[in-house]
Amino acid sequence: MISALWRSGFLLILCSCFSGFGQNNRPNQVRPDSTFSRAKEEYATALQSEKPLVAAQALQLLGKLYFHAGQYPQSLSYYAQAGQKLEQLGEKKLLAENHNALGELYYYSKQPQQARWQYEQALVLYRKLSDASGVATTYGNIGHLYEKKQLYDSAFYYQKRALKQYVSARNREGIAKIYENMGSIFEDLERYDSAQVYFQRALAVNLHTKDSLLRIEIYNNLGDILRKTGRARESLTYSRQAYELALQTQERHYLSGSTNDIGKAYNLMGENDSAYHYVALSRAYEAEIYSQESSQQLALTQTLFDTEKKNNEIERLTNERQFNQLMTTATVIVLLLLIGLVTLAYNRQKMKARNEQALSRQNQLVYETQHELMQSELRNQQLQEEQLKHELDIRSKELSTHILHIIQKNQALEDLKSSLDKLIKDDKRDHKKQIKKIVQQINDSFSHDQYWLEFSSTFEQVHQSFFEKLRTHSDQLSISDLRLVALLKMNLTSADISTLLGISQDSLRVTRYRLRKKLNLAAGESLTAFIQGI
Repeated sequence: MISALWRSGFLLILCSCFSGFGQNNRPNQVRPDSTFSRAKEEYATALQSEKPLVAAQALQLLGKLYFHAGQYPQSLSYYAQAGQKLEQLGEKKLLAENHNALGELYYYSKQPQQARWQYEQALVLYRKLSDASGVATTYGNIGHLYEKKQLYDSAFYYQKRALKQYVSARNREGIAKIYENMGSIFEDLERYDSAQVYFQRALAVNLHTKDSLLRIEIYNNLGDILRKTGRARESLTYSRQAYELALQTQERHYLSGSTNDIGKAYNLMGENDSAYHYVALSRAYEAEIYSQESSQQLALTQTLFDTEKKNNEIERLTNERQFNQLMTTATVIVLLLLIGLVTLAYNRQKMKARNEQALSRQNQLVYETQHELMQSELRNQQLQEEQLKHELDIRSKELSTHILHIIQKNQALEDLKSSLDKLIKDDKRDHKKQIKKIVQQINDSFSHDQYWLEFSSTFEQVHQSFFEKLRTHSDQLSISDLRLVALLKMNLTSADISTLLGISQDSLRVTRYRLRKKLNLAAGESLTAFIQGI
């Protein structure tokens, strides 16, 4: 699906968005904090050397960095600045790309109408340029909007229009992606035969391209279709191909997904030893992903904080310099006035005394007013710095809590692995008791109440009074319900939520259904949209 590449990782996006500045690093070689610093330097250098196009591209990169860090207002500001410069320069292609990026930003900000408007602006520019691939990309984005609204007819209509444009441009990568999108729509509709046909078409075209990531995705989708239609053993062929290709590319997200799919297939086939092995391998890859992305996200957050702090300091020094200039100007004016008064002193002695007193009071009032303004500005800057430090502490606690949980999970999995190894080696003993003990260990690994208490405390700091507002809609919510609501509020995927709660996807759907009933939601009303609106 279109959103799958989005979930392939923050670092992959950073790598691609920096390619405009001559970088060809692999995703795992890019540091978000260094990328942010370099973008800032690139922008400053471009302004000094009067290179507006390079400055606009640097602004676009800063917009992407803030977007993937979840800083949507800052991202919107940078994209808007980039759009103004590109429009002035007449760079229609880059401006169209900027509109598409803004559309994505508005989509994730829950403003689909604004997103659609940005996509329409991109379409106008791409049509003027006769850029079939650009038009196709934008049609695909519009189709994605409709797919997320579950308006599948409209979604399929725009995907077909995108396909026509990609065929016209002879863009095989785009054609393969659209076929994959169409297959995903049919899969959502549970029309598995049609979904398999489009996934097979996507694979046939993709095999003639170098897009290995999309190929992994297609293999995984074909494996999913076969499993869902009761052909678990056949699905292993595609899932293993996805796994082997993921090993070549060293894409941890796809390694985790493909090994998890293989484990599901073995579970359906009743081969639980193999199923346990691949599920454990999937979780190990997932732990690596989480650890790597968490550390890099923390580094980026620290960089953003340091940058804002430096900007505040620069602004403070600028204000001081302006104040000093104002005082100097005021002093010169006072001196000129005094010279004029001395000239008139011979004839107007009494007026001179009155004028000097009035002028002295006025100067004192100006000085006191300016001094108070400066002190007020300094206090405001101190409060802003304290607020930023407080927010950084909260995020650090969140990361620490999650890292601790992952460490506990890994330790539990290591213990299970050792227990299973002993059972395998000891063929003569009755394993029923040991297996019960292992099952209990698994259950224990999913019940870290202390972790959830710390998580709840941190969550309340970020989303103040959220649970109190939620209880006004229902007073029947259990602790498990509150945990699910908190994870939905954080916009986690169903797969991530089921992993964190230690339940299957089917159990998660049942839990969501029960939660909807407790919240008295009407049929067709989105549970996620309701929670996000609280």
